Amino acid sequence: MSAAPVSSRLPVFPWDKLVPYKSTAAAHPDGVVDLSVGTPVDPVPELIRRALVSAADSPGYPTVWGTEALRDALTGWAGRRLGAAGLEHANVLPVVGSKELVAWLPTQLGLGAGDKVAHPRLAYPTYEVGARLCGAEPVAYDDPTELDPSGLRLLWLNSPSNPTGRVLSREELTRTVAWAREHGVLVFSDECYLELGWEAEPVSVLHPDVCGGTYEGIVAVHSLSKRSNLAGYRAAFVLGDAAVLGELLQIRKHGGMMIPAPVQAATVAALGDDTHVAEQRARYARRRTVLRAALEGHGFRVEHSEAGLYLWATRDEPCWETVAHLARLGILVAPGDFYGPAGDRFVRVAVTATDERVDAAVERLAKAVSA
Repeated sequence: MSAAPVSSRLPVFPWDKLVPYKSTAAAHPDGVVDLSVGTPVDPVPELIRRALVSAADSPGYPTVWGTEALRDALTGWAGRRLGAAGLEHANVLPVVGSKELVAWLPTQLGLGAGDKVAHPRLAYPTYEVGARLCGAEPVAYDDPTELDPSGLRLLWLNSPSNPTGRVLSREELTRTVAWAREHGVLVFSDECYLELGWEAEPVSVLHPDVCGGTYEGIVAVHSLSKRSNLAGYRAAFVLGDAAVLGELLQIRKHGGMMIPAPVQAATVAALGDDTHVAEQRARYARRRTVLRAALEGHGFRVEHSEAGLYLWATRDEPCWETVAHLARLGILVAPGDFYGPAGDRFVRVAVTATDERVDAAVERLAKAVSA
């Protein structure tokens, strides 16, 4: 008997379920307004494109650890933006997009049958996928400090949350880090939306008030996809425990998991400039404000959503009914149960469409109310 295929361990790819609703939305006379996936649509900032082009003549292999200039940019940015003190090159590692890191981290850590990987009850589905790929057991939590630590090898935090936009307080983070250290559980904190706080100011686990000035047992995950419109570049990085990152570096060297040299140069440029981040924040803030008002005027209730690029909204009905309702208006959103059964009466509405498409959605929602 041949072994069962690895794919048999995995759930159905959730976005495939949305295809018929996308067809309905696309049939709208004015076209679809796609607020589902949350992919950036605004231009890549010019200074980043210039850096990419300048490094285009890169015939040699890049290194997995990245250039010295990239490591300097990572430590400098983390000190300036996260308040992380004393980071050295051993505390940083570039990765080929954050999704790749999330999906393959448990495997690269050597986890398998008998091990547990914990993630928030409402969560980015790739946390669970990563556990299943290596044969570990995914465990959902409401409060991580109430977990049974036996067999628990990896604990995912996510603040700001995808999908809900909830931000963990400094006190919650500090308590969780202390609990994890007490029980020998490695913490990876997905902070990819940290620079997009609206009604709350997100805090990194690397902040001295949270980690106590030591990075033992903690790693933060960051991405340039949303804050710099670089989803197409696959530019992300992790920072924290030097021993953990050193082990990952050795494994990733053997696996050839390297960021292309032009993307490394573009990352350096992106991390050295705060102006384009502020400009992009302003675009998202405007879209978020008008979409939220339109949804609430249409009878939705928005919960959490104090940070990130999504509105977590409900009409107090099954999420697929809401998806179908909005699809008939030409608006495509993500059903909440993509992120766990606890989201089955919510939808996730991305604010990443163009101004023109967002305004079209606002108009359609308003017309449907008055009709």
